[in-house]
Amino acid sequence: MTALHWATISPFLLAILIPFMYKYVRRIHTGWFVLILPLVLFIYFLSFLPVTANGDVVLRSVPWVPSLGISFDLYIDGLSLLFALLISGIGTLVVLYSIYYLSKHKEKLNNFYVYLLLFMGAMLGVVLSDNLIVLYVFWEITSISSALLISYWFHREKSTYGAQKSMYITVFGGLSMLGGFSLLYVMTGTFSVREIIANVDLVATSSLFLPAMILILLGAFTKSAQFPFHIWLPDAMEAPTPVSAYLHSATMVKAGIYLVARMTPIFGGAAEWFWIISLVGLTTLIWGSISAVRQKDLKSILAFSTVSQLGMIMSLLGVGSVAYYFNDGDNALYTTAILAAVFHLINHATFKGSLFMTAGIIDHETGTRDIRKLGGLMTLMPITATVSLIGLAAMAGLPPFNGFLSKELFFTAMVNVTEYGIFSVETLGIVLPVLAWIASIFTFLYCAILFFKTFTGKFQPEKLAVKHVHEAPIGMLISPIILGSLVVIFGLFPNILAYTLIEPAMAAILPGILEPGEQFYVNIYHWHGFIPELWMTIGVIAIGTVLFLTMKKWSQSAFYQHEQDIFNHVYDSGYNGLIKGSQVLTRAQMTGMLRDYFLYMCTFIVLLIGYTMFRYDAFAINTDNLSPIDPYMWIVAILLVISVVAVPFINNRITAIIVAGVAGFLVALMFTIFRAPDLALTQLLVETVSVILFMLVFYHLPELRKEKIKPSFKLINLIVSIAVGVMITLVSLSAFALGSETDFTSIAAYFIENSKVLAGGYNIVNVILVDFRGLDTMLEILVLGIAAIGVVSMIKLRLKGSEDV
Repeated sequence: MTALHWATISPFLLAILIPFMYKYVRRIHTGWFVLILPLVLFIYFLSFLPVTANGDVVLRSVPWVPSLGISFDLYIDGLSLLFALLISGIGTLVVLYSIYYLSKHKEKLNNFYVYLLLFMGAMLGVVLSDNLIVLYVFWEITSISSALLISYWFHREKSTYGAQKSMYITVFGGLSMLGGFSLLYVMTGTFSVREIIANVDLVATSSLFLPAMILILLGAFTKSAQFPFHIWLPDAMEAPTPVSAYLHSATMVKAGIYLVARMTPIFGGAAEWFWIISLVGLTTLIWGSISAVRQKDLKSILAFSTVSQLGMIMSLLGVGSVAYYFNDGDNALYTTAILAAVFHLINHATFKGSLFMTAGIIDHETGTRDIRKLGGLMTLMPITATVSLIGLAAMAGLPPFNGFLSKELFFTAMVNVTEYGIFSVETLGIVLPVLAWIASIFTFLYCAILFFKTFTGKFQPEKLAVKHVHEAPIGMLISPIILGSLVVIFGLFPNILAYTLIEPAMAAILPGILEPGEQFYVNIYHWHGFIPELWMTIGVIAIGTVLFLTMKKWSQSAFYQHEQDIFNHVYDSGYNGLIKGSQVLTRAQMTGMLRDYFLYMCTFIVLLIGYTMFRYDAFAINTDNLSPIDPYMWIVAILLVISVVAVPFINNRITAIIVAGVAGFLVALMFTIFRAPDLALTQLLVETVSVILFMLVFYHLPELRKEKIKPSFKLINLIVSIAVGVMITLVSLSAFALGSETDFTSIAAYFIENSKVLAGGYNIVNVILVDFRGLDTMLEILVLGIAAIGVVSMIKLRLKGSEDV
């Protein structure tokens, strides 16, 4: 394990200690202990800036399952380092903010910080992993830990609802993404991202290219709340504000952005990649901005604004992927979009993190987030108002803040699309800048609504639960002030990031299109002259201002009054339909009768095996090489058939037990004849124990009675029984026939040769079970362990004798 590995898993290690700190050091807020880790991690990752700025990378590897090509490989380049700094840096500020936001007397801080650390470690694992399977493991941990954070106030129905929705949608995407990763492995024979990029020609020419791309994009779109999967993000706002500021503005929702950026060298340059990401991103941008205008809750407005801003970054990655088509890194026409995406990624983390924190301060000090009850807070909360103004101005794209610069680059990238001359952009491409401009108008509008409805106008204390509204304590203001200051600094001096963070990240997203030693040209400045982008900005401000000033007229419309996203109804209807459908299926299947369960299993097995054999034309019968059957084998076989057939017709239970035991012992005799002493011994032991147990409980068994069964059911049983017997017979004969025609090498020789060498054991059967098939055995033990725990729990929680069973 290297220092980089320890840094990545350190949040998980600290999470183990948090419950003990919370229990034994109650006088100190647990957040103070947690705060040290992200701060140290941020400083540690800062040390890699000179490495990535020079165009170098860092790779650290630890074998995990080498036989399957899975290793714990961590890879630092410009892109992964940028995200690692965001995760640890914003994480430090969020933990500091949470210390003052969450009371150590009222909240279960041990749960909160364990979940937060799990999420922090998982996000670091996602952005640093070079192995796709390891990335997937961390990816799903982010889904689980974020759901735990969203449902932190689990006594609230909306919190658990939001957590469940986020889990269902993001886990669905994660499983789809795993399918895409598996297809990449099929195409390239490796799970390493670096090696897949090196073999990108194999991917581009494969028939699995499009399915792999779509599956991976499903994972990215669900995690980054892209249309129509965006519906989980607004409901996730039921989480405490520190969670919203961390997960849903700076980190988790950007995991999908990271994935698309990381996969761009593999799929970039394809028309499908370009159009899918660009159109989904712009649709998300405009849908999120329009939806934000209709919200009345501060965090809901910010939630939909996050959806919108994520759509903006996603569309830029789609548009910028065309650089691989032209393979030209020197032409800003093709690379401006990637520059804008990286720059806005940083900017969004600063202004959106500060805005979520100020929204939490307003809620904390006034007792509400409803903008209809707020107003006139500027004089009462001047620092909060100032930080909010800076963040909202940046999000609206106003100078001189950092959001203005990245928004101008966004407009430039969208205008450039019309000049590409590929992928039919000469006709369809005009849609992209138009959608971008319309969405920006609504972005300006919801920013104006959020600020002026909250901080200007008349203060209405009678509508508030808190009577004495005042500015938040300085501890709660430090984090948003720092982020607000970064908004101003990055706006006035954007090029301090040019070749430290932005250019290395661009080089990681677009590797291979520059000559060795070359760099992307990054020079960000405010004044570009009277170009179309400037007029687009002026139009945004003018139309947005008119819409805000005329808000009284259109605020009574159904558009403004309808806050609920229509896709929530689709989700709820689909979820309820799944529940009802599963209940119908469960009632039909789970009858409580073992006979019915066995019937379902046998039917499925027959259909599956039958289809497979028919599909691959595997039925074959060859009796040329059959071994002769000795007369005593006929006797044993006939006795076995008679005992088995006799059992269903016996009315006396003790006779049935004896006959069933005879059948078992005859099977053991057949194993002995076929020289399988281990199986024979196992069968004898099982049958002996079974017969003895039946005899021991015989007195307590109910009287054996014949059940009345419908003739139709008897017919179904007969058909399934015959089908199973015929199918097993045909499969056995086919295996024998094909085996005699094909030179199959027995696997037994491998186990004989390697049992001692690889596993250190002489008993081949034991070695196969414990070592060669150790995973199967471990899972079997796990199942038995779960069953044992269930039995113990039932015994401990058994009902008292006076209670009804």
